[in-house]
Amino acid sequence: MKRGRLRVYLGAAPGVGKTYAMLGEARRACERGRDVVVGFVETHGRSRTAALLEGLEVIPRKTLAYRGATFTELDVDAVIARAPKAALIDELAHTNVPGSKNVKRWQDIDDILDAGIDVVSTVNIQHLESVNDVVREITGMPQRETVPDEVVRRADQIELVDMSPEALRRRLAHGNVYAPEKVDAAMSNYFRVGNLTALRELALLWVAGKVDEQLDRYRADHGIHSTWEARERVVVALTGGPEGDTLVRRAARIAARTKGADLLAVHVTSADGLDGGDPANLARQRALVESMGGTYHQVVGDDIPRALLDFAGGVNATQLVLGASRRRRFAQIFSRGVGVETTARSGPIDVHLVTHEEAKKGRRHPERSRAALTRKRRLAGWAVTVAGLPLLTAALAPLRDVLSLSTEILLFLSLVIGVALVGGTWPAITAAVGGFLLLNRFFTPPLYTWTIEDPENLLALVVFVLMATAVSAIVDLAARRAREMARARADAATLSTLAGHVLRGEAALSSLLGRLRETFALDSVTLLERVGEPTPDDRFEARAWRTIATSGSTPCTTPAAADSDVTIGDQLVLAARGRLLDASDRRVLEAFAAEAAVALRQERLQREAKQAEPLAEADRMRTALLAAVSHDLRTPLSAAKAAVESLRSHDVDWTPEDREELLATADESLARLDRLVENLLDMSRLQAGALGLSLQPLAPEEVVPHAIDDLGPLRDRVEDDIPVDLPEIVADPALLERVLVNLMSNAVRYSPPARQVIVTASWHDDQVEIRVIDRGPGIPPEAYERVFMPFQRLGDRDNGTGVGLGLALSRGLTEAMGGALIPEETPGGGLTMIIRMPINSGR
Repeated sequence: MKRGRLRVYLGAAPGVGKTYAMLGEARRACERGRDVVVGFVETHGRSRTAALLEGLEVIPRKTLAYRGATFTELDVDAVIARAPKAALIDELAHTNVPGSKNVKRWQDIDDILDAGIDVVSTVNIQHLESVNDVVREITGMPQRETVPDEVVRRADQIELVDMSPEALRRRLAHGNVYAPEKVDAAMSNYFRVGNLTALRELALLWVAGKVDEQLDRYRADHGIHSTWEARERVVVALTGGPEGDTLVRRAARIAARTKGADLLAVHVTSADGLDGGDPANLARQRALVESMGGTYHQVVGDDIPRALLDFAGGVNATQLVLGASRRRRFAQIFSRGVGVETTARSGPIDVHLVTHEEAKKGRRHPERSRAALTRKRRLAGWAVTVAGLPLLTAALAPLRDVLSLSTEILLFLSLVIGVALVGGTWPAITAAVGGFLLLNRFFTPPLYTWTIEDPENLLALVVFVLMATAVSAIVDLAARRAREMARARADAATLSTLAGHVLRGEAALSSLLGRLRETFALDSVTLLERVGEPTPDDRFEARAWRTIATSGSTPCTTPAAADSDVTIGDQLVLAARGRLLDASDRRVLEAFAAEAAVALRQERLQREAKQAEPLAEADRMRTALLAAVSHDLRTPLSAAKAAVESLRSHDVDWTPEDREELLATADESLARLDRLVENLLDMSRLQAGALGLSLQPLAPEEVVPHAIDDLGPLRDRVEDDIPVDLPEIVADPALLERVLVNLMSNAVRYSPPARQVIVTASWHDDQVEIRVIDRGPGIPPEAYERVFMPFQRLGDRDNGTGVGLGLALSRGLTEAMGGALIPEETPGGGLTMIIRMPINSGR
């Protein structure tokens, strides 16, 4: 059976109209004669959404019982049995009630798709697993219901439902999203303009990534390898040379001229890894690219133009930025260079050749100037040349009439190869030239002259010299490569050890400097930072530098005091004392220096972040307080003001009953305002440690009834069951009563109207536990601690009541009296708050 197709409406935020768009599509499909049913649609009480459901066939939901309550869920089997062409199933990320066929709704949808039925569903960007932590950071609210990104990416069609933040807030203010009593809280919390803008950007970026995947898949399926300029992508090629900074900035300016263009940097390294560029330059240039919003990539290839174009074609690049050749004009005669060769093969990709200060200065290879073999081997090669040529000539002279010239040439060639193996290029070339002269003088007619009678003999001798020279060059190259590979292996081992040293959790900067000093057996390694503006003499002035970190004895106070130093940017210098490092060691030193700069930056960022934490916490508390109190102060003030203004009005002749009701409203509102101010003052006293206590022996069965009476009209919703034989506890009567009132009023607010809140108590060891039990929706265990944070209200239920101080204040007051306040799940559903108070040991 052919699997059904999945279409997903992806919303940038709640309330943008996903379900409305889905139902509109369903109605249009029904008008065209398509068999469409509603499997599960949640209108959230929105009248316009509910109106679109009229006339559509709705599959009855399945009813499930869980923890004493009933819930309705999607009936998967009923949808499959009905076998429509398409089914509408809302809320893709929904978690099913325990006892359902599947844990998640997207698994239900998978079953329906497997039955060959098309499905249209909805999901918000904040419910995608990959952005869940980002959304929590932006909005401050975790999303417990998520769906794996892969489930949505597998959809055959994804349509973004978007709306500007201002338009969505207008919809919210008009009551088109939430009930009027929840609008103020929603607009001042989740639906702030900044939150909505960030969520919108996340949605657009996620959908853009999905579109890129679809385009790449289409091009691959249809064998399209040419560049499609659907989106500008600028690739800059880096060699590891100093000119890379100029190229990156130029490429960034090119990308900036085209809105939305991507910037990618690529470095091509040879397959043997021996020509990888300067690691310090590459590290700096990688940081520069990433700071400009680009990405860094590294590919392997011996044909650099082909590797660059393959990479550019693979990412569908439209422009390629290269640096002008650093080779001198003489070298360009023999090879066109990477830039010219890449331009010739580029096809539809635009190539920019950027000039720079390093152009035509030549490429420097410090290691190649050094001999490939040791001095001892080179001396041995010269010794073999000086002694071997005369001895071989003396040995072959008596056999001149027996051996042919070709045999004699082969014997001399064997000697040259031996010299090359022992001493390298120059002794071998000398042996080849010497052998040519000796063969000409003693073995080529006419003998004992420098002339050659037979042209064939001349050709044989010339070939002898060429082969001897070639063999010696190959031997020297092999020795050089072996030395370079050994050096590269040692460098890689050093850097690998360094990486492991840092990853083990040791302090990054001190670890780097210590490892560097140990690796090269140095006396000290010091990271110096320039103080103030640079001057011509500051390299020698200690007052112009300050020591950031050091390892070893006798640290350097200036770069001039170091045996080797590496400049890192404009302000930092890594100074090493102990011995002068050679060129190959210096490359590793530069890599260490680049990592040291990164480590320093990370340490400073961590320190700044730690210093900013108290300020951020204070700002968060202030913002939360303003957001919460602004609503809760306004509500009772508005009610009281409206009641007083009504009483003062002369346009209405109020009856005594009406006047009494208005006075009661004003009194209740002002009492609520008084409680709010009192809670705020008590919280401030708690945080300042200035709360006055009057601890005394107290019977629990006496304080609980008083607290219930303080609930006013809510007292009928509370039932107490306090044993009379409990021991006395030590507490402040007024504070304990306030704690109980807060907990009971909170429990009544979240309990179903038909369920009573129960207050009971028991005695365990040296503590009495007073339990306030409700049958509300409960709180996940992972959120237990968060509900005690000031100005927090868990979830979106009843956000219009209370500033979120009740539980925080209750815990603070309880702990101030020497007790504890602990949340616990109520068996069968709900939340139990447990007050543990010490008993009176002196009774």
